[in-house]
Amino acid sequence: MFFEFKLPDLGEGITEGEVVKWRVKEGERVAEHQVALEVETDKAIVEVPCPRSGRVVKINTAEGQTVKVGGTLFTIEVDAAPGEEKRPAGKSLSVVGTLPSEEAAYASPKARTTAKKLGVELDSVAGTGPGGIITEKDVYAHLSDKAGGVSEPGQTGTGLPPKLGAPEGVDRLGPIERIQIKGIRKAITKNLLTSQKNAAFVTGMDEADVSELWDLRERERKAAKEKGIHLTFIPFFMKSVYHALAQHPLFNASVDETGEFITIKKYYNIGVAVDTNDGLMVPVVKGVDKKTILELAMELQGLSKKAVERKITLEELKGSTFTITNYGTYGGTFATPIINYPDVAILGTGKIAERPWVKNGAVVVRKILPLSLTFDHRVTDGADAAKFLTKIVNYLEDPARIFIESA
Repeated sequence: MFFEFKLPDLGEGITEGEVVKWRVKEGERVAEHQVALEVETDKAIVEVPCPRSGRVVKINTAEGQTVKVGGTLFTIEVDAAPGEEKRPAGKSLSVVGTLPSEEAAYASPKARTTAKKLGVELDSVAGTGPGGIITEKDVYAHLSDKAGGVSEPGQTGTGLPPKLGAPEGVDRLGPIERIQIKGIRKAITKNLLTSQKNAAFVTGMDEADVSELWDLRERERKAAKEKGIHLTFIPFFMKSVYHALAQHPLFNASVDETGEFITIKKYYNIGVAVDTNDGLMVPVVKGVDKKTILELAMELQGLSKKAVERKITLEELKGSTFTITNYGTYGGTFATPIINYPDVAILGTGKIAERPWVKNGAVVVRKILPLSLTFDHRVTDGADAAKFLTKIVNYLEDPARIFIESA
């Protein structure tokens, strides 16, 4: 019996994914639950396990090809159950179900787009991808053989003949580079537009004298390092935000799609933006109110590492009630961060810098942290936002309160 494995519903509103790596080959035997391939969604790279034991008959989706939920990934000849009659040797294959269309089966979307643009008939192109799939490189290789010297965009060569038009690397004014929006960057684009469309953004700014917090962190860094923990300022930011949220619950909320109800969350899950080579990801630390500074630091360290290595799971990226983005690592003071929808607020932290500061009537040098709070004006007003941000400042300036008021 033959079984077509289709891309399953991965939840979180995901409708498609790009095959980034096959772990199996045609003709290879596979075991149930064995990882068959890696699929990049708009949130993370997901390892997809094989649903049945058997032999891979056909790989229907090439690496680099995007497939919709429900689209066929590969076909396997399922191992016969005890007592079930096996297919006689030499009998022709008869695949059950409907495979993708012929065009989808032998050429990747990018190859079809390039071929159409350059006027290439795919029937004349030899495919070198998995299962004979025609890739974009195959299209350029075919043109190179036919026209003598056609190169892929970004490669050295004589370029396309005039009759085929200019390559993607050149427009009428000069050299260009085209970058496809996909994967994490595509998700960021979609989420930011969704957030801008569904919220009324306002940003308030303030500064905090974090000199005492700086000294506290410096004192504790060595002890934390001995435990394998890299102690940054972010866990202190998270705890300060939690205490402020507990006193201003409207900032720990969401608005339903109709805009008629505000849902106040009684739990505190804080997302922290992490810069990766593939774009910004927001791992979520759950139950911030129940964890110590070192526990938060250790968990955030692990989540950040997984995000950078693209090993983070979808579960670890969802469920935030508030978000912190620490752009100060790269410099900068104030910003207008965009809310991580469906949260209703986000705190941006700038670079801590020494500045002249008036303290007890004297001008002294202190370590100052710029803060930017973006909130949804539908949920609350500027006065409440100012009070909330001031509360965060108070905790950051007097870090002992973080520990005294913790449960």
